[in-house]
This record gives sequence, structure tokens and C-alpha cells, in this order.
Amino acid sequence: MNLDSNNDSHHSAINKVISKLSTTEKGSSIVLLWALIVGALTGCIGALFQLALGQIATMKEMLLKFLEFTPGLPLIGSIVLSGVMVFITFLLIRKLAPETGGSGVQEIEGGLEGLRPLRWKRVIPIKFIGGLLSLGSGMVMGREGPTIQIGGNIGKMIGDIFKVSKIDAHALVAAGAGGGLSAAFNAPLAGILFVIEEMRPEFKYNFLTVQAVIIASASADIVLRLMVGQELAIPMNMLSTPPLASLFLFLIFGCIFGLFGFVFNHLLVKTLNFFSNLTGWSFTLTGLIVGGLIGALVWFYPDAVGGGYVVIPKALSGSIPVMMLLLLFAVRFGTTMLSYGSGSIGGIFAPMLALGTIFGMWFGHFAHFVLPDLVVQPEVFAVAGMAALFCATVRAPLTGIALTIEMTGNYLMILPLILTCFTATIVAQGLGGQPIYTVLLKRTIDLAKKSGKMLMPNK
Repeated sequence: MNLDSNNDSHHSAINKVISKLSTTEKGSSIVLLWALIVGALTGCIGALFQLALGQIATMKEMLLKFLEFTPGLPLIGSIVLSGVMVFITFLLIRKLAPETGGSGVQEIEGGLEGLRPLRWKRVIPIKFIGGLLSLGSGMVMGREGPTIQIGGNIGKMIGDIFKVSKIDAHALVAAGAGGGLSAAFNAPLAGILFVIEEMRPEFKYNFLTVQAVIIASASADIVLRLMVGQELAIPMNMLSTPPLASLFLFLIFGCIFGLFGFVFNHLLVKTLNFFSNLTGWSFTLTGLIVGGLIGALVWFYPDAVGGGYVVIPKALSGSIPVMMLLLLFAVRFGTTMLSYGSGSIGGIFAPMLALGTIFGMWFGHFAHFVLPDLVVQPEVFAVAGMAALFCATVRAPLTGIALTIEMTGNYLMILPLILTCFTATIVAQGLGGQPIYTVLLKRTIDLAKKSGKMLMPNK
């Protein structure tokens, strides 16, 4: 009798599971279609963003060449043009959508957690236009910030238009964010892992939501490739597998970047606090002053500015003298703090990738000089460094590894990347630091409460 009862209970439990899975599958198909649309729209906007940035760079170059006929005028033109572009960006942020400042990743995480509003009607156009002005001026910021925040808000837009349920709306926001990273770097796997790994405290895991993220990231990348091509984000030579005897160097390298990541996060928050505490004319003219300084560097030292999409290939190709790499690293570290800390629109991923590449290239040459038999290709440390600083600051090692491999195509670097990235993550964590977006979200909420302008999600 007990055996029959147990069997009945067992069959009942199985039937409940089957029924639940069946219901989920029936209900999921329409949401997965929305995820496909979210990804396609995000990929389209991401591609348009890249193409527009290219056009802005071309027009700026033509203008400065035209001004070369008058001595001193190109420098003045560069300062004024960049200053005005960043000043307009700050006007858009302060007057229309304060949440568009910075990368916006923390805003998406706050939205998933129900702590921040996702006002897509404002955010999408202002993030796009302001992002073009900010990045086009030469600010040391990346395109992934705008595309991630825009993608997440596209997910919210589709959810609002089609009046989906709360859990489905959550899935679409996360899917849009993954699609945004995918579209920024032509890296769909990194987009998927970014949501699962970095947004794990806020992301609601189930079969449906994970599938939505996968579909959106893939469709965003397909649309991007159709519009801008299938080239790697960072074209470079394929590297051979480093000797096993050299792997201890990647552990040392990871420890160095763990320290860098801890310092980077600390100084970035300090810089953000400094600029947010400005008042009066210094506050009003922040964009003009910061943009003007960046404009001067655009003319005097172009490698020190920009998101890193130009300087990374130069460093990898050996176009930058080895003795200049440390100087460039120090200068770009400062311009990254200045650009992102000022509160302008743009991401932090690309500048970190550039910093890691530059220092890694120097470290690789140094290691090659000391141990030429173990380090045949200095570039292996440039690739490892590309992911190391990202992992030490964001604390998402799987995303960093996937992003680097997808951007460079160097699949034989998986083992060195694992050693470097996890060492950097562990060291940074051991020093007592927190992931940068956790810190930024907490800071955003605290500032909103302090100012008495806390925007609640239902408003």
C-alpha cells in the first residue's frame, strides 16, 4: 500500500514538472520573438552608432586639415570643437536625462533590480546623440556604454508597447543589454556571459530569460555584421600557444593587474565625486573645460585620447616605441579618469581594454628581454592584459576572457587568459574592493536620495 502511494506521489510530481515545462514552452515563444526583435533593433542602432562615429571622425579630420593653412588655427579649432561637443553633451544630460551620464550599465542593473526607472523615450535618443558627441569629441570612453544602455531600454520599450508581463519585461531588458555589448564589440558570447555573470544579482534565471538573452545577443550581432561587416573588432596576428614553462609569468601579470584594478576603481569613484561636488561656473563649464583639454590632446598627442579602437592596433603592431608605452599608459590612465569621472556619456570597457593592452605590451617586451626563450611573442601579454584590467574592475572573468577571444580571434590564448583573469579577479577581491558597477549603482542611488530627486521605477 505504501509502495503504491509512493508511486502515485512520484508520478504526480513528474506530471507537475512536465506540465510546468509544457506551459513554459507555450508561453515562451512570443517572448522569444520579442527578444529577437529587441536584439535586431539593438544591433541596428549599434551599427548606426559605429558608422556615425566614423563619419564624425572623418569630418573632424577634414576640418582640421583645412585649418592647417593658418598656423595655430588647427589647435584652436580642435579645442573649441571638442569643448563645444562635450558641453552640449552635458546640457543634454543635465536638462533632459541625468541617467544617461557615464556608461549606463549601473542604470540597467538598477532597473532590473527595480531600483531605477528605465525612461526609454528620453534615454534612447539622448544616449545616442550625446554618445556621438562625447565619443566623437575624443573623450576616452567606449561605445559599449551607450549600446548597452540603449539595448536595455529598447527591451523596456518593446515590453511596454506589447504590454508583456513583469518577468517577461525583465527578460527583455536583460536581453537588450546583452545585445548591446554584442553589438559594440561583435562579440555575442561575451554579451550573453555579461548578463549571466555581471548582472547575476539582478538577473532572474530561468529557461526563458536565458534563451531570450542568447537570442537577442545573436540577432544583434547578425544585424551588426550585415551593416558593418564581419571583421574582428581588433584585427591582429594569430599568436601561438605560450610554453607551459612561461605560465607562471601570467600569474605574476594577473597579480599586477589585480592591484591596478583596485586602484582604478578607487580613483574612478574619487574623480566622479570631485566633479559631482562642483558648483557655480566650474559646474556649468565642466563640459567645455574637459572637452577643451581633450581637444588639445587630440592635436598634440592623439594616442592619449579616444576609446582605444585606434591605439590598440598600433600598440599590437609595434608602431608605438617600447619606451613610450609606460608613458602612454600613465597618460591614458589620467585621461580615462578625466573623461569618465566628469560624468560624460560613454563606456569604460574600451578604455580599460586599451590600458591593459598597452601595459601588457610593455610587460611582454620586458619579459622577452629577461627570458627570451620563454617569451617569444610579447603580444601574448598584450592580449592577456586586454582582459585583465576589465576582470579586476568589473569582476566578470568569463566575460573578459570571451570578449578578448572574440575581439582578437586568438583562441589559443585561453589558458593564459584564464590564469591572468582569475588571478587579477582574486587579488582585486582580496584587497577589499567591490565590482565597479556595484559601487556605481550604490553611488547613484545614494546621490539621488541625497538630492531629494530619487526617480522611482513606477514614475
